[in-house]
Amino acid sequence: MRVITWFVVLVLVVMIGGAFVYLYKKSQAKEVVWQTESGEVTDIIQKTVATGSVTPRESVEIKPKVTGVLTELKVDGKETVPGMVVKSGDAIVKITIIPDAAGVNQADSGVKNAQIQLDNAKRELDREEGLFKNGVVAEQEVFTYRTNYAMAQATLNSAVANLQIVKEGQSRAQGKASTLIITSTVDGTIIDVPVKVGYSVIQANSFNPGTTVATIANMGDMIFDGHVDEAEVAKIKEGMKLAIKIGALEKETFDGKLEYIAPQGKEVDGAIQFEVKASIAQKPGLYIRAGYSANADIVLDERHKVLAIREALVQYDADPKGDATGTKKPFVEVETAPQTFVRKDVKLGLSDGIKVEVLSGVTEADKIKIPDNAGPPGMEGSAMGSGKMPTPPKR
Repeated sequence: MRVITWFVVLVLVVMIGGAFVYLYKKSQAKEVVWQTESGEVTDIIQKTVATGSVTPRESVEIKPKVTGVLTELKVDGKETVPGMVVKSGDAIVKITIIPDAAGVNQADSGVKNAQIQLDNAKRELDREEGLFKNGVVAEQEVFTYRTNYAMAQATLNSAVANLQIVKEGQSRAQGKASTLIITSTVDGTIIDVPVKVGYSVIQANSFNPGTTVATIANMGDMIFDGHVDEAEVAKIKEGMKLAIKIGALEKETFDGKLEYIAPQGKEVDGAIQFEVKASIAQKPGLYIRAGYSANADIVLDERHKVLAIREALVQYDADPKGDATGTKKPFVEVETAPQTFVRKDVKLGLSDGIKVEVLSGVTEADKIKIPDNAGPPGMEGSAMGSGKMPTPPKR
């Protein structure tokens, strides 16, 4: 029993001693090694992003000139579909006129009235012609009745043509009896056909914009149509360069030039947005479809081949002179000996949000200390990781 008791006591002593040793080692501060990185000569581009889509610069909606029912969708014998290339004057659709009862009645009355006037003018002309042959009246008076008869004949012809237009859409003198052909008014590509055979279409008038039977656009001249936040619109101006990325063409970047900035903003999803438009330099062999979503990087300012460092390496302190404005002075810590750093004030230039141009204070050869909140070398950002690493345990 005594041996067992001593054994238990020994085990407890060893456990307590081991715990004290573990806690002592854990409480000792580990030596840290600060990492460093150097600046590099690079390009700094400051930009803002506009979101939008790609649209044709010019598009035309084709509308009928009369009301009727669409009976045929064809271009040169082929069915009219989006993607077809057409020229001005090409037939797009055919419609059949639906006569208006009141209009037909009024036009028919006009024909009857014109016929009555013509018959009356004919009788008067025949009478005057007889009197002239008998030498009762002078030839000058006969000319007047001949003129009246000719005018009555013209009035009847006009009334008949008007009745045909009301019933059929155009007169027989135009070469079409029962249908009206709607033709393209411009050269381009059909990008939308919102109607089908059997649809009722309405002509444009003072109270109705009319039914669009097709939309035609020039697909060789596309523009970027997007929006910029009100906080950025004051920084941009017409003529600035853009780098346009289209969602459907991920590997391609298109050059652009800002052409238009809206003078008035609109509320979009609770924020004020300003419309912008820019030309797109299309690339051979790449077909850009209307409606592609796109983002445009608008270049606000740029520097080429300048010394730059990660902006996360820059630290700030209050002006030691006690500036009332609270101006923060930028500085970095440069390594002068292994793990020995000195402060160096720097003068900064253009920043793109990740890297910043250094005008003076450090050189490309200087090794700059990475602060705690800057992240390890090569990381893009300023709030990830730590700039120090524990020293490996000695063996």
